[in-house]
Amino acid sequence: MRLIVYSHDAYGLGNIRRMLTICKYLLDTTPELSILLISGSPVLHSFRMPQGLDYIKLPCLGRNEKGELSAKYLRKDPQEITKLRSEIIKTAVANFEPDLILVDKKPYGLQGELTSTLSYLNKYLPETKLVLLLRDILDSPEVTIKDWHQNDSFRAIQRYYDRVLVVGMSEIFDLVQEYQFPYSIAKKTKFCGYLRREYGSKSSQVIRQELQVNPDEQLVLITPGGGGDGYHLVETYLQGLATLPNPHKIKSLIFSGPEMSQDQRDKLARLVEQIPYVQISEFTDDIASYMEAADTVVCMGGYNTICEILSLNKKAVVIPRVNPVQEQLIRAQKMAEFGLFKTIHPESLTGQNLIETILEQLSDRARFPAVSRLDLDGLPRIKKSICELLFGKDLDSSSNWIYLKSSNQRLASIK
Repeated sequence: MRLIVYSHDAYGLGNIRRMLTICKYLLDTTPELSILLISGSPVLHSFRMPQGLDYIKLPCLGRNEKGELSAKYLRKDPQEITKLRSEIIKTAVANFEPDLILVDKKPYGLQGELTSTLSYLNKYLPETKLVLLLRDILDSPEVTIKDWHQNDSFRAIQRYYDRVLVVGMSEIFDLVQEYQFPYSIAKKTKFCGYLRREYGSKSSQVIRQELQVNPDEQLVLITPGGGGDGYHLVETYLQGLATLPNPHKIKSLIFSGPEMSQDQRDKLARLVEQIPYVQISEFTDDIASYMEAADTVVCMGGYNTICEILSLNKKAVVIPRVNPVQEQLIRAQKMAEFGLFKTIHPESLTGQNLIETILEQLSDRARFPAVSRLDLDGLPRIKKSICELLFGKDLDSSSNWIYLKSSNQRLASIK
């Protein structure tokens, strides 16, 4: 069985980390499976690749200060880079002849780069199944609905895709209703739940020994994800930490992220030199080990980080990104209401309120997250849906499918 996984990755680490998690689970649980990953992630080579997976690295596209797409490294117009990426993708599909293609987020791909591939599949490989994977929240409803209509995304799903899988819960964010899915699309959409993450490769004891954290001390982990816009969060934490009396019983580990600029990393390194009990590093591909060892986590609101925190049942303070999309803000607010962690709006963030919230989380009185209310079985459900498509099994009669039929009756008029 052959799968192609497409992850466009124009910004951050989120998409590629999520898709690699899915790939690893499928390979671990499915015999005789080969996966070809196609991605433009600039840090793809930094991740450990499981047996059975290979990848094609596309030329990088990024976003400039205005939020516009631009070539990240090559001296070419973004339109030329998109054309090159499109032809690479189509050639890979034609030669690999996958049984199924899993597409992350964008039905036509980044800047429409999948359009020619979709037409090719429709004409020459009509048996290949197409699945669109959506994270729990894309952006605010008004922005997403407008964007999907402008980019003809609903039509693409209706014409080309066999299934839409949502790695989230309708109880937290009902993507089908919020984004006004037409009935024809709603009926092939399935909520899978969030993606449970594995424990790291090192024990908490080993990590705390390596970091020289004594038994009577507490460890705070600060991780702004890829780090491209994480400087303010880390700087604010250090400012707040500096207000604590010395000596104190808190040690800090910061991962700045591989996409933080060298100039910003240098500034943070100089700040860290002035504050005891703080260590800073750029990146680890084993963040789960450090999360498990930490007493609380300070982070942004990216999908993967949140799944890791909740899988490990960790206390956390979440400061979501609010630009260029509202995805993290909505997720943080909805999950905070669910009692899963504390959150601070970035416009209200100060060193003082951040440290106060962290100290509250570190206290013995702080409650652990109510993770028992969260569905973390997304990975086996993704596998089940893929097997149903490839081997001709019907959709099960789960409550999720019943929910889709009932909750979308009001959407029938949009069809």
